Amino acid sequence: MERPELGEPACRMDQQQERDRRRTLLLVNLASIMERADEALLPAVYREVGAALHASPAGLGALSLCRSIVQAACYPLAAYAAARHNRAHVIAVGAFLWAAATFLVGVSDTFLQVAISRGLNGIGLALVVPSIQSLVADSTDDGTRGSAFGWLQLASSLGLISGGFVGLLLAQTTVLGIDGWRVAFHLVAAISVAVGILNWFLAVDPHFPRRDGKQATTARGVVAEMMEEAKFVVRIPTFQIFVAQGVSGSFPWSALSFASMWLELKGFSHSDTAVLMTIFWVASSLGGLLGGKMGDLLAVRYPDAGRIVLSQISPLSAVPLAAVLLLGLPDDPPKGVSYGAVLFIMGVFMSWNGPATNFPIFAEIVPEKSRTSIYALDRSFESVLSSFAPPIVGLLAERVYGYRPNDKGESVEQDRGNAASLAKALYTSIAIPFIVCTAIYSFLYCSYPRDRERARMQSLIELELQQMEHEHESSCLELEDGGDGVPKVFGSANDDGERATIGVTYDHKEDPEAEKDTVSLLANRES
Repeated sequence: MERPELGEPACRMDQQQERDRRRTLLLVNLASIMERADEALLPAVYREVGAALHASPAGLGALSLCRSIVQAACYPLAAYAAARHNRAHVIAVGAFLWAAATFLVGVSDTFLQVAISRGLNGIGLALVVPSIQSLVADSTDDGTRGSAFGWLQLASSLGLISGGFVGLLLAQTTVLGIDGWRVAFHLVAAISVAVGILNWFLAVDPHFPRRDGKQATTARGVVAEMMEEAKFVVRIPTFQIFVAQGVSGSFPWSALSFASMWLELKGFSHSDTAVLMTIFWVASSLGGLLGGKMGDLLAVRYPDAGRIVLSQISPLSAVPLAAVLLLGLPDDPPKGVSYGAVLFIMGVFMSWNGPATNFPIFAEIVPEKSRTSIYALDRSFESVLSSFAPPIVGLLAERVYGYRPNDKGESVEQDRGNAASLAKALYTSIAIPFIVCTAIYSFLYCSYPRDRERARMQSLIELELQQMEHEHESSCLELEDGGDGVPKVFGSANDDGERATIGVTYDHKEDPEAEKDTVSLLANRES
């Protein structure tokens, strides 16, 4: 009797998995676009919201702080949801939640209402980010992971561009008697709901069926397992270094939420400001792709140092470029080309760290099952402190550099003075954190190679144990025939005549070399 050919069905299965993988990557990138668009929307209309709510720069920064603190506090919830549920569905639920909160911002009339709505917004955003990053990591290998995260950063930049552009263009308009900035929030909320629906029905979590079969029977068991996994992750030296640099390295990016307001105070119109910020975020997206590709290439040639070198060049280059942009260019809107050129160069160079270094290395220093946890914990630790950047910029501008609120915009001279104050506050919040960030990255040269090899060894041990478990389960099957090299299964009966035990014998001898290799592998695990 001929054996059935399995090659063609297996090939069709591989093709279906590849289609699912590509469709899922497309949809999670689309979710990343809307997540970042939602984050960028409020900073784009800071001036209009401040005038409507009579809020100072420090107060406006506090609105972003509310969202960031809630978002950081909810990252453990995101890790729990991703461990217990389909990550594609987690992304969809997060999109629904942030869409509802964004709609509430658009109908709020007081500062307190907006603050509460932004806090609720952070819950949805927190659910989405770790699941997106872990899905991208699980769908790529070490040689392409940097490029994949580069594309993810491109998607994020497109979200920042679209959110900021829509907010700036609608800021001073009215639609059916509704303020344009409110319409922008309603529009982003509606599109976010559509993206959530697409992810729920079309995206595929490749590891969900496998994880589902191993889930704890109670929520308490899942929480206990997550706590153990979190303890394991936070003890990794490389992760600790990333958290330390991330607090300082993400601070300038949070501070840049005031960039649109600064350009408007310099005298640029809303449309000109939208174009300039679009130039910056387009450059950042291209820089992310460039950084991710360079990271992959250097990781092959210099596996222990290639990615780290890029992560030091990127933030250090932003220090002189930010000085030129914020302190060196003239207060002359007609010369906007010079602003656009500096913003483009700055965007290209300062956006390498995530796709080139941080995200790929996270996937290398922990086993595959821990990736969602490491991304969630990283976002949680970084966001808690970097979320203070907007209010700190506002306080520096007001208390140190002499910013004076001018809600009605009656004085051009006062606007220019406020622009200078805000520029000094921004540069302080960019230069000092980036210098600290560059110094902290140096510690990775020692910790990263060790932690990477430790994670590889742990993965090998887990694979070996899974194979041993599988072989043990196979050996316990009842077989009627025995032959050379075939397990012979026999049973003993109890007093009632029922089978009580099963024994297995083999006709071949144990391989002493294989046993020695297993003992050595397990000994390495203990060390």
